[in-house]
Amino acid sequence: MKQLIIHGDPGIRSGAIIEYEGEEVVCFGINRNGEWNGPEEVQLWCTVGEEDEYEEYERRNYIPHFLEVDHVDAEDVSVTRAKADLAV
Repeated sequence: MKQLIIHGDPGIRSGAIIEYEGEEVVCFGINRNGEWNGPEEVQLWCTVGEEDEYEEYERRNYIPHFLEVDHVDAEDVSVTRAKADLAV
């Protein structure tokens, strides 16, 4: 599990599956920053990881401040699934 800061908006929401730098990850949670003040373009601060790490995320069984942080531009992100599938 890690934090991924995306500079720009590739059109993803919570539950998205994305690929960057050859790695496919699931976006567990997304915070959108920079709408009104801050950087010139929006930033998405995503908690990402493998599908089997989702339970750890849900139980908050990690310390956010100690997660590895990656930065990437929105153009460098390939979107496999844009948001969670809610169909039952």
